[in-house]
This record gives sequence, C-alpha cells and structure tokens, in this order.
Amino acid sequence: MKILMEEKNIMMTGAAGCGKTMAAKRLVEALDRPEFYFNLGATQDPRGTLIGNTHFKKDEGTMFSESMFVKAIQTKDAIILLDEISRAHPEAWNILMTVLDQGQRYLRLDEHQDAPTIKVAEGVTFVATANIGNEYTATRAMDRALVDRFIIVEMDTLNKEQESGLLKDLHPGVTQEQADNIAEIASMTRKEIKSDAPRITNSISTRISVEIAGLLEDGFELAEAAEVCIYPFFDEDGGVDSERTYMKQVVQKYCGTAEEDIFNADEVEAQEEQDQNS
Repeated sequence: MKILMEEKNIMMTGAAGCGKTMAAKRLVEALDRPEFYFNLGATQDPRGTLIGNTHFKKDEGTMFSESMFVKAIQTKDAIILLDEISRAHPEAWNILMTVLDQGQRYLRLDEHQDAPTIKVAEGVTFVATANIGNEYTATRAMDRALVDRFIIVEMDTLNKEQESGLLKDLHPGVTQEQADNIAEIASMTRKEIKSDAPRITNSISTRISVEIAGLLEDGFELAEAAEVCIYPFFDEDGGVDSERTYMKQVVQKYCGTAEEDIFNADEVEAQEEQDQNS
C-alpha cells in the first residue's frame, strides 16, 4: 500500500494462474482510486491501444483519436493495471519506457522529436503483472531497462488454507466443504508435479480453482465442473495409466464415488466379457 502511495511502479510476478491479476485488482479496489485496466498480452495493435489512431473522414479530413490509455495517464491519482506485460509486443514496451521512467513520465504521441507529449498526471501509479521465465510460452524476454522501472513483487502459490479462504471470499455461495475440496485437489496436483516420479505434467492453478468454485456456486456438481475445468488440461493418452485417468480418480474421492475405481475399469470389462463367453 505504501509503495503505491509513493507513485512507485509495481510488477507482480509468479507462476501462471497463481492469482497475480486478481491480487492486483483487489489492491486497486482497496485504495478506492480511479482505476484503468489494459491487457497488453491480448492487444494486437500496441500503438492504437497506448496512443490512439488516425482516421480520415471525407468531410472533416484527417483526425486523431486518442486512446483510453492517454486519458488514464492524465487522471490524477489513477492506478493503471498493465496486465500480462510479459506477453506484450516489444513496440508496447518502447512506448511505455518514457511513461514509466520516474525522471520522464510522459507519452510522446508521435515518433518525431517535435511531436506533442502528454505528461503523466500527479499521483498516477502503474501496476503490472508478468510471467518471467523460459517455462512460459508466448512470453518474451523482457527488456531489462523496462523491468528496472518497476519494484518486483514475487507471488507464491497459495497453500490449501489460503486458497480455500479465497474461494469462500470470491464465491460465498459455496460451502466450506466444497471450498476445502477444491483447494485440496489443487494442492495435491502442485505437490505431485514436484515429486520424484510425477504422474501428471501440470497442476491446477488458482485461476482454475476459482472457475470451479463459480460453477459449484451456480449449482453444478464437482464431477460436472471437473469435466470442463480440470480434465481437458490433462493428457488422456495411455488409457488407465494416463494423466486424465489419474485425475479422475483424484476427483472421485471428493465426489463420494471413490468406490467406482476407474483404474480397474478395463479389468471389470474383461471379466464381463469372459462371463458372457462362458
């Protein structure tokens, strides 16, 4: 909180899906200041998003329409969330260099030296989220000069108790048992991939846990939510030895159907076929 009050730029880093964006949004909401959100990882037109576009109208000629970002940086005491900055196009980074630099704090509307500039208003703070590391696809090696313009805050993955509490906070309609079960399943996957011989190659993120809780709050059963939120992320190659089969058995333990051991499904089918032939 104190860092934001001092107009320092913050970059929140951590594992994909650990809740960086969610934490950043909660922080912004808690301060009760003007807020603006820009997903830099989703934009295909950095200049249009951060500066604006030039349009030509037959009756009015050439006109420049400034972007919402231009309005945001001119809003006193605003907090501007730059989500997924590590996925942004390098052109976006170039544009942001002078904006984020404490000694400059301006946005140039054109590349020409004499082009008009927009000063960043007093009290404006930038909060960015980023996945930094070779393990993240679609991310780029960020320019060190850009990274140096931020104070880095590394986020850890939530433990079971923290995740359960978060789910209850975001989705009060779920029961405590439901929140605990979701958190337990997610925690188990995170421990499994760190084991010496992991049976899965990825884990359930906090983002996915929140989605599951949302479905349960809407009246879905855990087994139904798992079909759309969990199983698609795990490989089904290998039959009874596949990652998906393993995850189905894990989820079953929290659905009250553990007695239906899916690992023995092939054996049951073979026995039924043998009985029919005898």
